[in-house]
Amino acid sequence: MRQKKYILALDQGTTSSRAIVFDALGQAVAVAQREFPQLYPKPGWVEHDPATIWKTQLSTAKRALRLAKLSAADISAVGITNQRETTLVWDRATGKPIGNAIVWQDRRTANFCDALRRDKADRLIRRKTGLELDAYFSATKIRWLLRNTKGALAKARAGQMAFGTVDSWLVWNLTGGQTHVTDTTNASRTMLFNLRTGDWDDELLNLFGVPRSVLPKIVSSSEVVAETRSLGQAIPVAGIAGDQHAALFGQCCHRPGMVKNTYGTGCFMLMHTGDKPMASRNKLLSTVAWKIGNKTEYALEGSVFVAGAVIQWLRDELGLIKSSAGIERLAERVPDNGGVYLVPAFTGLGAPHWNPHARGTITGLTRGTNKAHIARAALEGIAYQVNDILAAMERDAGFRLRELRVDGGASANNLLMQFQSDLLNVPVIRPANTETTALGAAYLAGLAVGVWKSKSEIAKQWKIAKRFKPKMNPASRRERLTGWTHALSQAQL
Repeated sequence: MRQKKYILALDQGTTSSRAIVFDALGQAVAVAQREFPQLYPKPGWVEHDPATIWKTQLSTAKRALRLAKLSAADISAVGITNQRETTLVWDRATGKPIGNAIVWQDRRTANFCDALRRDKADRLIRRKTGLELDAYFSATKIRWLLRNTKGALAKARAGQMAFGTVDSWLVWNLTGGQTHVTDTTNASRTMLFNLRTGDWDDELLNLFGVPRSVLPKIVSSSEVVAETRSLGQAIPVAGIAGDQHAALFGQCCHRPGMVKNTYGTGCFMLMHTGDKPMASRNKLLSTVAWKIGNKTEYALEGSVFVAGAVIQWLRDELGLIKSSAGIERLAERVPDNGGVYLVPAFTGLGAPHWNPHARGTITGLTRGTNKAHIARAALEGIAYQVNDILAAMERDAGFRLRELRVDGGASANNLLMQFQSDLLNVPVIRPANTETTALGAAYLAGLAVGVWKSKSEIAKQWKIAKRFKPKMNPASRRERLTGWTHALSQAQL
């Protein structure tokens, strides 16, 4: 009998569900992906259909196995990584959700957050959770679902409802409703998790009016938590981590001071900070990096709400490009942005600004501005936002970054990566394997079942594909950053 050395990673993202089969060398053997629709019932609202999340994830898992010419019997373990903060509530008896999933980008609870801030609750939240009070996180979304669905709050208090982020929803369905868990990384993004005790916090549950009975059990990021029979034979579900934590692990940023940035729908920069949470003085988030065995490691995080999504907007709403890949060719037609700046604050601004009321802005338009300038300004707008986060991160950590490891769809854009290196004035390194989110989930699952013995064995598999070195002179950098600062102020009027 051949030894099982394959891992199936389920990567449930904001705009698509993917499944990747990895071998013991960390190489992708097969990939399947399905996009699914975003729902915008009202301005500022973003939802997903929970049934579609599950259906697309299951179908890609089955397809990836078929493409790899493998069966469930060949798979050592399943690892799950997911869009974070997106919130679902379902009936424990029927498994039916009480409404659509409220996506992390959704702003419907911003006014409730403002009210809590007036009561100074933001200080309590920051102290206990390491998070900024914002509609981005799950707590206010749970509250909204329970209070705006007839009978839901009473059923929740009676222990008949289950809350979950997307990882919990997938495990629930993979196990036929037998297992209700979340891992510590996803729990740390709810605004209900106490970073120091490593458990749900009664004072926060009380603040948001969330009954403890709806919450999943918190497990580590690398342990066998259940078995799934949805793919034929039983396979252990052995790794769970929110997408950004999985990417940090997949990028082998296993030591304090190492930093990665993921260029997806949004941008997410994480710095490993060691075995104690680091409080931020610059409006970054302290979060769990992962928990393996009994050891929890921590990270600082800064989030850009709109990154790759601005490229989709240029494609779908403005029709400037036919495909996302076309933006680089268009932007290269001009030598610079022509004084045009695009602040993609379509859903407010994330770290370090935290302004939910900011809106997207294009400044510096002249009669000579053409679509190439706008395309370039859109790409540069992603890099400027990342630069703002890194500056805050360096102030918190008290040292200068040595390199930035990058991944995610837009990291394939050479123009963007070079501009990012120029702005940060450090090397930007793209690894040979940019599927680091799914790979991180695979590594966490494989560690739990012995496919890999240690983090150091995993780190040997990380290889560089391309290194971008800074070329911009300091005067040009200062001039561009001044223009960006002015554009940011316009977006927040």
